[in-house]
Amino acid sequence: MKRKDTTGLNLYLVLAYRFLILLFLYTLCRIGFYLFNQDLFQNITLPKYLYILWGGLKFDVSALIYINAIYILLHLIPFPFRYNEGFQKFCKWWFLITNSIGIIANLADFVYYKFTLKRTTATVFGQFSHEQNKFKLFVDFLKDYWYLLILLAVFIWIFSKLYQLVKVKKTVRFTWPVYVLHTALLLMIALMCITGVRGGWGFGTRPITLSNAGEYVDTPDQMSLVLNTPFAIFRTLKASKLKPVNYFDEKTLNAIYNPIHQPADTAAFNKLNVVFLIIESLGKEHVGSLNKDLMGGKYKGYTPFLDSLVGESFTFTHTFANGRKSIDALPSVITGIPSINEPFVLSIYSGNKTTSIAKLLGDEGYETAFFHGAPNGSMGFSSYTHLAGIKKYFGQNEYQKKGDSDGTWGIWDDPYMQYMANTMNTLKQPFFASFFSLSSHHPFRLPDEYQGKFPKGPLPVQEPLGYTDMALRNFFKTASTMPWYKNTLFVLCADHATVSYLPEYQNTPGYFSIPILFYRPGGTLKGKTDKLVQQMDIMPTVLNYLHYNKPYFSMGFDAFDKKTDNFVVNNNDGSFNFYMGDYYLVNDGKENLALYNLKTDRLVQHNLLKTEPLIAEKLEKNLKAFRQQYNNRMIENKLTFK
Repeated sequence: MKRKDTTGLNLYLVLAYRFLILLFLYTLCRIGFYLFNQDLFQNITLPKYLYILWGGLKFDVSALIYINAIYILLHLIPFPFRYNEGFQKFCKWWFLITNSIGIIANLADFVYYKFTLKRTTATVFGQFSHEQNKFKLFVDFLKDYWYLLILLAVFIWIFSKLYQLVKVKKTVRFTWPVYVLHTALLLMIALMCITGVRGGWGFGTRPITLSNAGEYVDTPDQMSLVLNTPFAIFRTLKASKLKPVNYFDEKTLNAIYNPIHQPADTAAFNKLNVVFLIIESLGKEHVGSLNKDLMGGKYKGYTPFLDSLVGESFTFTHTFANGRKSIDALPSVITGIPSINEPFVLSIYSGNKTTSIAKLLGDEGYETAFFHGAPNGSMGFSSYTHLAGIKKYFGQNEYQKKGDSDGTWGIWDDPYMQYMANTMNTLKQPFFASFFSLSSHHPFRLPDEYQGKFPKGPLPVQEPLGYTDMALRNFFKTASTMPWYKNTLFVLCADHATVSYLPEYQNTPGYFSIPILFYRPGGTLKGKTDKLVQQMDIMPTVLNYLHYNKPYFSMGFDAFDKKTDNFVVNNNDGSFNFYMGDYYLVNDGKENLALYNLKTDRLVQHNLLKTEPLIAEKLEKNLKAFRQQYNNRMIENKLTFK
């Protein structure tokens, strides 16, 4: 005759078994994440990847304790009702539902990572909080990535079956010694859970964060292989605060890098109209005229009109975005402030007083406007532009014509840009206007009448970029008939780059490479110089070109300045990419990890950190100056001239 369990310890073994199931599934997710994005992670050997898998367990344990805290507690409370069939059935469904959400988050990053180059964090909730068509966006995502639903179903089926393989046995005796034993187990397991969430124990051990993944990788971009998405979300739910840094005294700091711009000459302020055209997902890779050296000179790209505009504009050899998301772009372009670690507009510092080019020009009598064909409030643009001093906002609400919506994001680029050209004609000169396109965004569709009209490249974004390029051609054709056209400076750039295909762009510098063009009708502003330029350089470049004669704050540089001691910075997943001269430095915020010469090593394959220590030291010095100005001014709310 079998002896009955009189202690109820079977329950704890079952709990441990089910936790191991989850660790197994998260490891499968980590492997799947790598397989889906293998082209973005170069030179990872099998031993290295096994080490990454091992390191990932620490982050999986932490995330799974967060997700299953209630489930664990329900099994640990030392009362006999937890063995009841109804109670166990409730626990089963709670377990399946909450962990399915965690699996969904991991699976979503199988494809979303290609666009952001980082695990999804809690900022995603703020990023899409203003969208009025969330359900439609979700449906479109599932339509394009339907295979993720199949994967999800497989995962749920697996852990549902594995869950039921071992069941909790009922106990027939629950005496006071059993209460004492189970209370002791509750305290012991609670201590284990705290240790698991923190990633270790000890007075000197801080709770693990995203940066701790660096312990298991060679370069910062590999950290996403160690992390899991639920952990990244949990660890960024609380708004992060910058820490003050003091590498240099004030005089030395300002000598190295000073974001206060003083008027350089005494020429009269030239009140040209200024128009910014910010194009969704227009990576530099897609513009043929900016890549004449590729494929033996045969590469044509997907933007024939932009190719013609490049020949009539001023541009630069190396042009970069300061971020990888749309929400990063506007503060960089219009306010001269990049996003570091998290989008500036979602950070706790978004309420700081800032100086935008719109505000400065508005104070000089300019009328100011912003155009975006999405529903008003989308991406938080209307809120940001209001804070930036832009007086008029033209969104989908102001667009009166029916039938021109793409059904997902807003008005198709071509009709909306015609609306914009005609609306600009009603603005009083001089004016500042900024436009943000939307048709070259996922789900990458075209209006029915343009199906098959544009080349389909190896990437889904390239066909709709052909459509947006046509919309730009039609916009300039209409604008050229307007009385304000010849008295206007146009600046065209992308909000960010996107998925890459060509090997020259499948590296970190490539992932941030975008076109930046300055165009003045009449051909008075033409050429190309061998210089580094970024989105946050646009504001000071335009102001100095107009001979704006007052001091102002911007973290960027004047791209037309003949000096070449400027630098470019972008930050992703907590690490800094710092460019100066011919060199590109990777720094994790604490130490230098790699140094490359982009002139001789475009594919960034040869780390020069050990062979060029003086160059690395020079770049690090300038990076530290940038960080000191950025952190301290952000903390002290000193983002204006006074």
